[in-house]
Amino acid sequence: MGDVSIIQATASDIAGQIGMMWEVLKAPLLVPLLKAAVYICLVMELMLFVERLYMGVVIVLVKIFMKKPDKRYKWEPMNDDDLEIGSGDFPKVLVQIPMFNEKEVYKISIGAACNLSWPSDRLVIQVLDDSTDPIVKDMVETECLRWASKGLNITYQIRETRGGYKAGALKEGLKHNYVKDCEYVVIFDADFRPEPDFLRRSVPFLTHNPEIALVQGRWRFVNANECLLTRMQEMSLDYHFTVEQEVGSSTHAFFGFNGTGGIWRIAAINEAGGWKDRTTVEDMDLAVRASLKGWKFVYLGDLQVKSELPSTFKAFRFQQHRWSCGPANLFRKMVMEIVRNKRVNFWKKFYVIYSFFFVRKIIAHMVTFFFFCVVLPLTLLVPEVEVPIWGVIYIPCIITTLNSVGTPRSIHLLFYWILFENVMAFHRTKATFIGLLEAKRANEWVVTEKLGDTMKNKDRPKPAKKARGPLFGDRILPQELGFAVFLFFCGLYDVLYGKRVYFVYVFLQVITFTIAGLGYVGTIVPS
Repeated sequence: MGDVSIIQATASDIAGQIGMMWEVLKAPLLVPLLKAAVYICLVMELMLFVERLYMGVVIVLVKIFMKKPDKRYKWEPMNDDDLEIGSGDFPKVLVQIPMFNEKEVYKISIGAACNLSWPSDRLVIQVLDDSTDPIVKDMVETECLRWASKGLNITYQIRETRGGYKAGALKEGLKHNYVKDCEYVVIFDADFRPEPDFLRRSVPFLTHNPEIALVQGRWRFVNANECLLTRMQEMSLDYHFTVEQEVGSSTHAFFGFNGTGGIWRIAAINEAGGWKDRTTVEDMDLAVRASLKGWKFVYLGDLQVKSELPSTFKAFRFQQHRWSCGPANLFRKMVMEIVRNKRVNFWKKFYVIYSFFFVRKIIAHMVTFFFFCVVLPLTLLVPEVEVPIWGVIYIPCIITTLNSVGTPRSIHLLFYWILFENVMAFHRTKATFIGLLEAKRANEWVVTEKLGDTMKNKDRPKPAKKARGPLFGDRILPQELGFAVFLFFCGLYDVLYGKRVYFVYVFLQVITFTIAGLGYVGTIVPS
C-alpha cells in the first residue's frame, strides 16, 4: 500500500507541476498568440465570405439577365449536308486520350471518342498510352486496331519514358506529322465519355470566333450515387462547375481549363508556349498563360461529359493532393509574371491573383483547417480567448449554403459534408504548403485509380492485396487519428470545465476524423 501511495503522490505532484506551468505560460504567451490566430482566421473567413457572396450575386444576375453563350457569341450549327459527304466546312479535329494502366475504362473512353458525330476523314483520334503494364498496353492497342479496322483514323502512341507525365504525353502527341493540319484538339481523360454531338456543339464557337481559345464542357458523374464519398465530391465539384466556371466565363474574368472535356485551338496552345510539366496542374498552367496572351475562354454548362469520381479514399487523397499542391506551386511560379503582364487589364490580373488563386486555392483550404480544426478547439482550453458567434456560426452557415446551390438534391447531407471537408482540409492545407514552398512531393503525380462504371459492374473482382508499407499500411492513417485524439481532449475539457457548447461540434468532428483515420471511407476498405 505504501508503494501505491507513493505513486499516487508522485502522479499528483507531476499533474500539479504541469498545471502550474500551464497557468504560468497561458496568460503572457498562449492567450496573445491564440487571440492573434483567431483574428487572422476571422480575416481569412471574411475574405472567403466576400468572394462566395460575390460569386453568388454574379451567378444570379447571369441566370436572370445574361444570354446563353450561343447568343452572346457567333454560333451556327454544322451543315448536315457536309457531314454526309465527309468534308466541306468541317475543320480537322484531333482527339487526344491520355492513358496510364487504364484497364477498367479504356474501352469506354475509346468507344465514346470513336462515336463522335464528325466526318471520319476530318477526325484524328490519338490514344496516348503511358502504361507500364504490358498486358494493359496490348489490350489498349488491340482496341485501337479494332476501331481502325472499321475505318476510324485512330492511332496508338507510346513513349519510351513517362517524362512530364500527362503534359509530356500531350506535348509529344502534337509533334506528329499526321496532326499538323488539325486546327483544334479535344482532350478526354480515360474515364470521360463525351456525347456524340460534343464536337458539333463546341467547334462552332471556335470556327466563328477567332478570339476564343478554349471551349470547356461540364463534368457529370456516372457513379455519384455509389457511396457517401462520391456524393461529397459531387457537391464540391458541382459548385465549381455551376458557379465558379460560369462566373469566370460570363464576366470574361478567367476560369481554368479542367484538364479534360474541353477543346482547344491549337494555335492558342502554341502561342502560349505549349504544354509544360513544371507543376502537377498542366491544364491550369496552360490556361493562365493563354489568358495572359489575351485569348478568351467559353464555358458551356449544358455541354456535359460523363466521367467517374474516385470511390476509394486513397485515390481521392492522392487526387486532392495534386489538385491542392499544383495550384499553389503554379501561383508561386507565375504571380510576378501575371503582375508584369501588359496585355490584360488590372481587373483581370486582380481576379486571377486574388480571387482565383489566393482565396480559392490557398485561403479556402487554410481557414477551413486552421480555424475549425485547430484554433477553435484550442479556445476551449483557453476560455480567456473569445470567438465571436458570427465567425463560428453565422458566416460559415452562409458560406455552406452558397456552396450547396450546385447540388440541391444533396442538401440533407450538408452537415456531414462540412465535417468531411474539414478532414480533407487537413490534406489540402498540407499540400498547399508543399506547393508554396516547393518542398518534397511538390511534383508528385499519382494517377487517380479508376474502377469503371460501377453502376453496371457491381460484380467486379476485388483488387489484390498489396504488401503493407511503413507503419500501418493503407488502412490506418495516424495523422487523422492523431487529430481525433486532440479534438477529443479539447471537447472533453469543454464538457468538464468549459461554459460553451462547442464540444458538440468537436465530438462530431472527432467521429469523422476517426472514420477517415480507420479507412472506413469509400467503397473499398484497405487491408
